[in-house]
Amino acid sequence: MGERYAGSVEVTGSNPVGSTSKFLKELLRLGVQVSIAGSIHFSVDRALSLGCNTMQIFSRNPRKFRKGFLKGEDIELFKKKISNSPIFPLIIHAPYTLNLATPQKFFHWVTTKEFIADLIEADKLGAHYIVVHPGCYKGTSEEKGLNQVVKALEKVLKNTPEVKTEILLENTAGSGTWLGFKVSHYKFILENLGFTPRIGICLDTAHAWCAGYRINTQQGLEELLQEIEKEIGLQRLKVTHLNDTLDELGSRKDHHYHIGKGMIGKEGFSLIVNHPFLKNLPFILETPKKSDKDDIKNLDAVRALYKDELL
Repeated sequence: MGERYAGSVEVTGSNPVGSTSKFLKELLRLGVQVSIAGSIHFSVDRALSLGCNTMQIFSRNPRKFRKGFLKGEDIELFKKKISNSPIFPLIIHAPYTLNLATPQKFFHWVTTKEFIADLIEADKLGAHYIVVHPGCYKGTSEEKGLNQVVKALEKVLKNTPEVKTEILLENTAGSGTWLGFKVSHYKFILENLGFTPRIGICLDTAHAWCAGYRINTQQGLEELLQEIEKEIGLQRLKVTHLNDTLDELGSRKDHHYHIGKGMIGKEGFSLIVNHPFLKNLPFILETPKKSDKDDIKNLDAVRALYKDELL
């Protein structure tokens, strides 16, 4: 799969694996947030050791401002490892230091400048998507915050015309003054950017639940997806972050928990990973992790819920 990811995974042609069950399991694109400790190319080894066929990384320290750029040789080694692996698509998460919605002029300038650099670097790495939170509007209003996001993204798009990596705005739980807990926020942003095809969305299940979307029922899940379809078009949803939570529905809190062990539960995740639309998208786990064993348990929990039925 050498080309950039442009939507759902499509599998055509004869069965290359042999066993029908094993072949169908390959339709599940499942990965985790992987560390880049040591060097960014080690993240590929870590993902493969966990049995992932997609993955998400931070390309730099997510809690500090940029201090430099990746070395050319590290980028090339990373790309070589990716090209020789089943990892697809490659997803990069933008640092938490960015705030597209900030009302502070200097911070807004820094955020825009750094996000441009992050997007260009993601493109050099061959990333299909870069996920970013819309930010918080502390000190102003929701509408002014949304306008700040639009202004920042306008500059980002203008300064990266040749970049192929797609920007994905991630939904939030809506704690404090965070934007992105309503689909209407994304409609406002995209509408004011002319519905550019360079921007899509990433759905975080824990955030959606804590924002008030009852996604652990068939009706609740369908209502959310129908809202996305109506407001911005379901084709813009490209990645799902699979996370459970112990927080109550609509709590506006942001705490992730192990798959099937929280309020969304096994039945909820079974609905999500087997949904006719969602099951064709990559799933990324951002669940609590003390060691690789935690990732393995959560990956196995998702695989056990995924139905390998040829519909």
